[in-house]
Amino acid sequence: MRKDIEIPKAEYVHIVAVKEWDKDFTGQQWNIYLVNNREDEINTVLVLSRGKSEDKKTSTLRHGLGNIASKTAAKVEFIPTEVLGFTNEYLVTFFAENKLFERKFIFEPNSISEEKVVALPVLESEGILAK
Repeated sequence: MRKDIEIPKAEYVHIVAVKEWDKDFTGQQWNIYLVNNREDEINTVLVLSRGKSEDKKTSTLRHGLGNIASKTAAKVEFIPTEVLGFTNEYLVTFFAENKLFERKFIFEPNSISEEKVVALPVLESEGILAK
């Protein structure tokens, strides 16, 4: 029965890390965004985030982002520098085209750094694209 359920891979949706000024911490901080680069709105967006290293792991966090319009982005979370050396995973699920879409994004250990920034889709800034 499970084999009969088709969950297509989410395309033109990205998880990105952007370094931004944080007035509360008065410094540059890495923030994670979900970017909808699709031509249509995505609905009931859920993002599950977790990190792990060889001997440690973070709590699993669940973020309900609601609906995200076409060619826009929504902030998911702030990512502390202490976990940049971890493998950080983001599982994204949403509805579009009357189907449930799902995709896992991964930031490899130490892949979030200023030396690796690229131009990002939709956001008019630079950052890191998750694989």
